[in-house]
Amino acid sequence: MMGRGGSWGASRPLPFTGVLATAPRAIVGPVVEGGGSRTPLRVRSAPSPSCFSPRPADSAAMANATPERILVVDDHPLVRDGLRSLLAVTFEHCDILEAAGVEEACTVLASHGDCDLVLLDLNMPDATRLSGLVQLREAFPMVPVLMVSGSFDRALVQEALSAGAAGFLPKSMKRDGIVNALHMVMAGEIYIPDTGLEETPASAEEAQIRTRIDSLTPQQKVVLHHLVHGRLNKQIAHDLDVSLTTVKAHVSAILQKLGVFSRTQAVILANRVHFD
Repeated sequence: MMGRGGSWGASRPLPFTGVLATAPRAIVGPVVEGGGSRTPLRVRSAPSPSCFSPRPADSAAMANATPERILVVDDHPLVRDGLRSLLAVTFEHCDILEAAGVEEACTVLASHGDCDLVLLDLNMPDATRLSGLVQLREAFPMVPVLMVSGSFDRALVQEALSAGAAGFLPKSMKRDGIVNALHMVMAGEIYIPDTGLEETPASAEEAQIRTRIDSLTPQQKVVLHHLVHGRLNKQIAHDLDVSLTTVKAHVSAILQKLGVFSRTQAVILANRVHFD
């Protein structure tokens, strides 16, 4: 449970000031951060760090943005309880719904299609990385989705925005910062934390792995999927109804493109970026 001055999801809150962007809730708008001039951004395309430019939030719009119904999607009951308490204090007379997974969230949204906002945890048992966000955006494109996570980096935030997220909310934020971010999103802004987004060596390496995987053909990605799930060449050939020679050729091409020498190394790289 969270007090007015406390934090949730982390023992040492990080001081995040917000970055925001004017944008319709659906897809497009200018993203803003720090100081400088405005630069338009189409959220469906991957944004670069240099495209963030500043504009102050419309305080009147933020004050008048009062949601009637919010859905909290997290597989941890304690996190849902903490968010529910914060939302109940922040938005009076707001109906707060809960879901423990993406599939349950889709069911709830289908029954309550007039939800004003979804708070979606990044790591869900029935979703991989941003697949839950993509699923919700495709099924309910008019409902803004604010991603919530305990760990993130610049590449992940940009990937979430490109997938249509209304913003990215760190669990380590203090209560006042979370409330401010919620008001921004409800006013049609895109919230981006402006601290802790430096590119780390790990995230840079993972970005390279994703680039290599993206270079695979659709057939090679299917074969890699089977490798990740521990399937042997003969089993893959049977499942795909192709010859063993074809499967071996795909595996060799996968190893070459990923820059590894064994199936095990390929699986390790795929698992690092949650390829499935």
